[in-house]
Amino acid sequence: MVGKRMLLLAGFLLLGFLLSETTKILTVSSLGGSHYLLLDRVSQILQDHGHNVSMLLYGEEFLIPDFEKNEISYKVISWLPPEDHRKDFNNTFDFFVTEALHGRGAFDNFVKLMRQLGIRCSDLLRRSDIMDFLKNENFDLVFVEAFDFCSFLVAEKLGKPFVSILPTQFGSVDHGLPIPVSYIPVYRSWLTDHMDFWGRVKNFLMLFDFSIKQWQIQSTFDNTIKEHFPEGSRPVLSHLLKKAELWFVNSDFALEFARPLLPNTVYVGGLMARAVKQVPQEFENFIAKFGDSGFVLVALGSMVSICQSQEVLREMNSAFAHLSQGVIWKCNPSHWPKDVKLAANVKIVDWLPQNDLLAHPRIRLFVTHGGLNSIMEAIQHGVPMVGIPVLGEQTENLVRVEAKKFGVSIQLKKVKAKTLALKMKEVIEDKRYKSAAVAASIIRRSHPLTPAQRLVGWIDHILQTGGAAHLKPHGLQQPWHEQYLLDVFLFLLLVTLGTLWLCGKLVGMVARWLCGARKLKKA
Repeated sequence: MVGKRMLLLAGFLLLGFLLSETTKILTVSSLGGSHYLLLDRVSQILQDHGHNVSMLLYGEEFLIPDFEKNEISYKVISWLPPEDHRKDFNNTFDFFVTEALHGRGAFDNFVKLMRQLGIRCSDLLRRSDIMDFLKNENFDLVFVEAFDFCSFLVAEKLGKPFVSILPTQFGSVDHGLPIPVSYIPVYRSWLTDHMDFWGRVKNFLMLFDFSIKQWQIQSTFDNTIKEHFPEGSRPVLSHLLKKAELWFVNSDFALEFARPLLPNTVYVGGLMARAVKQVPQEFENFIAKFGDSGFVLVALGSMVSICQSQEVLREMNSAFAHLSQGVIWKCNPSHWPKDVKLAANVKIVDWLPQNDLLAHPRIRLFVTHGGLNSIMEAIQHGVPMVGIPVLGEQTENLVRVEAKKFGVSIQLKKVKAKTLALKMKEVIEDKRYKSAAVAASIIRRSHPLTPAQRLVGWIDHILQTGGAAHLKPHGLQQPWHEQYLLDVFLFLLLVTLGTLWLCGKLVGMVARWLCGARKLKKA
């Protein structure tokens, strides 16, 4: 009996191996920065586990951090739109980032940026050489990214099943998850799962605001869809989001508030975690100068250099001078203003091994922009944080960091030397922050499977079962009025009102009959 079971198990393993050996997967990356780093990691993991992976890559180098340093084993299909379109996009992107750095991250600016992405997507879909090549490759599966709407349209154009990864915490994109607004904060509400009455009122109203903004963002791709899909079979982006076979979410309940999930939703937060390496000697020499005081790591993201804001740079440098710890700061030395003297305890570098430094035993604090990949690395190593959000969902991420009590945040426009120094000293000296960070690290590390194992395991599962129809509830296909039982409520309301009207009529008839009977008796 045992022998038969072992033989059966070996057969299943062999079947899975043969399937993975012949499986061709296309990953699509066109947003750059941390979005590229995440898709690069996904592609590498799937390739390392026996799949044949190709990445369709938007090859603008300034959007691909440390591209030349990465050793990749998967195939890259690189493309660029015409020069004039690249220039328009870069100008719009630079304006968006500059405005955000000055605390003017208006929603209208984001919509303009999305329109440029829609135009760029049209350029891609118009490229018959690339699209024909992708069709001829006959991929088994496409791996897309939630914020990259063009990748959904590429998958639809190829007619292939696809899975998606959400690079942020739950809720930033509506892909059909239930949202009980009594305890799940709506995206950009800045609320936690502990809401008082007025918090729940705000959260309920924010749900409508979120829905309207989602529609505005998705409508920026309407012209692209009209141009490249025939009338009668044009996809709707909101429907495409719910069409994904699986949703991977780059978050973890060590950070995220507990909430209901659908069976096809899998969290893989910590996917970027890598084996810790020895810190280069130049950093070790600097850290050694400060002995048991340790050091503070400052890294504010791959997409935006805080050094673009000279005023903030001066304030941060002045704040670091008040610390007894050393400070290793990722900030390009060529951007450093000549009239600002670098604090004696600060080392600035244009590149640093962030994961390895976060794992260093003498680290005391991580000053971060609040990008999810950086936060998950800090959680992995139990390092408390001070967050300075700059773009996108970073404020939302740091709301969770504060709610979980392993860090604090400060808005970019409020970064003053005294305020920042006090915040950093508070987190370093109050051991409760460190304890909370270590507790989060234990939660993150103690899962029975690693994020990479969950990713590969679920991909293999849907490839072997022919999709994830068994994981997707019928509610994803229902119109919104059915899903929220509005038709049922309307029917019951009409029945109730009709019954009350009929009862009123009967009571009136009985009353009139009794009055008539009394009059007859008196007569």
